[in-house]
Amino acid sequence: MTDEDATAGVPSDEERLAQLGYTQVLARRMSAFANYAVSFTIISVLSGCLTLYSFGMTTGGPAVITWGWVAVGLMTLLVGLSMAEICSAYPTSAGLYFWAHRLAPPRSAAAWAWFTGWFNVLGQVAVTAGIDFGAASFLGAYLNLQFGFEVTRGRTVLLFAAILLLHGLLNTFGVRIVAVLNSVSVWWHVLGVVVIVGALAAVPDHHRSAGFVFTHFVNETGWGSGAYVVLLGLLMAQYTFTGYDASAHMTEETHDAATAGPKGIVRSIWTSWIAGFVLLLGFTFAIQSYDKELASPTGAPPAQILLDALGATSGKLLLLVVIGAQLFCGMASVTANSRMIYAFSRDGALPFSRVWHTVSPRTRTPVAAVWLAALAALALGLPYLINSTAYAAVTSIAVIGLYIAYVVPTFLRVRKGAAFERGPWHLGRWSGPIGVISVLWVVAITVLFMLPQVSPVTWKTFNYAPVAVLVVLGFAATWWLASARHWFLGTTRAPASDPVEK
Repeated sequence: MTDEDATAGVPSDEERLAQLGYTQVLARRMSAFANYAVSFTIISVLSGCLTLYSFGMTTGGPAVITWGWVAVGLMTLLVGLSMAEICSAYPTSAGLYFWAHRLAPPRSAAAWAWFTGWFNVLGQVAVTAGIDFGAASFLGAYLNLQFGFEVTRGRTVLLFAAILLLHGLLNTFGVRIVAVLNSVSVWWHVLGVVVIVGALAAVPDHHRSAGFVFTHFVNETGWGSGAYVVLLGLLMAQYTFTGYDASAHMTEETHDAATAGPKGIVRSIWTSWIAGFVLLLGFTFAIQSYDKELASPTGAPPAQILLDALGATSGKLLLLVVIGAQLFCGMASVTANSRMIYAFSRDGALPFSRVWHTVSPRTRTPVAAVWLAALAALALGLPYLINSTAYAAVTSIAVIGLYIAYVVPTFLRVRKGAAFERGPWHLGRWSGPIGVISVLWVVAITVLFMLPQVSPVTWKTFNYAPVAVLVVLGFAATWWLASARHWFLGTTRAPASDPVEK
């Protein structure tokens, strides 16, 4: 892997964007660190690891939680490296679907871009839903501990809606605050992990053995196959490692985008890999009573682990640290999601596109896209009211939607071979092998996370991820055949850039 920083003859950010067919409209005020901070915040080990920790406790237990994180982190890094190389060549907020269009054979390029974009939209919305729903669950746990708040499905959904409203308002009226909070979030996560793990290591009188943490297997799924359960258990780690395409979607707002964007993708993955491993070890070693914490009245086993290991006061304080990180994460996810919606609608690919790609003249941000992102996430979380496994399904949808969108450009780049025109940040001779492994991994997890997670399968435990994916795919295919194939990214494409609407 090389990182060439020479600037002689290299076009400016605005010039490169113009070469790609777009005019600078969004405010370009993000540094490389701020770009990285968005992706690191959306990955958020204090969100993904802990909101699905209870899933991991029943689907493989400590052994899969620990080793699954190591294996999935490695594979995700390879996927991220492949994406980063393409991001360097095409630094635009359109991101994945634009990459697919540039890398595909000319006759089918628009179709590749169309379906990549729709999978990206689905995944982005599901990630936002998963993050803020997880934050609602942990906030409910805190309110239960502090005020005796009874945690019910209805109340959790209300908290979920309130958090989405907060994040929509911040991204509408507090744009500069959001930029500052994204940078603060990095240190909040790093220091949060250090403080929480330090407390879990130093305070409890009792810790689990290394044998328990690294080899103990638990299966409470109802399935008889241990191997199948191990594979299902990978969802906890794979869901956490989502959203780092945010660095690509923010490139039109980032200085030195052709290098800052790819660096943001890769750094967010490997730093999260390390931080998440430390965090998971801290929680798993500190488990006092597996059954008690799994059946916690708070509905959040990690919250119960903090309480049992550290006592009520310290446990609740550190739970607030976790909730804060989750709120940072959801805020950044709405930001990235809105940029994807803005870019996709700029090319006319969403219903009522002229609404969603409008830009506020005051903040130079896509306000309408912000609220579409929040409302779509709310809709995706509502099935929780009737389906007890809906949250795991939302996380599966996030993984499936995003990783299909992640890997399509990689697949096309592998097919293109030496004809691919590299950007200043690239993988050199490792590009092909890393790309092939990335494609195979994504094919495997796409099939895996559509499978039933609990046995017996009933309408209350059904994994509705395939249904959501097929509905979106069916809608996109119908629109493509009926209309979009005649104009999307073609000679009569929607305007590449639009004036700021007043």
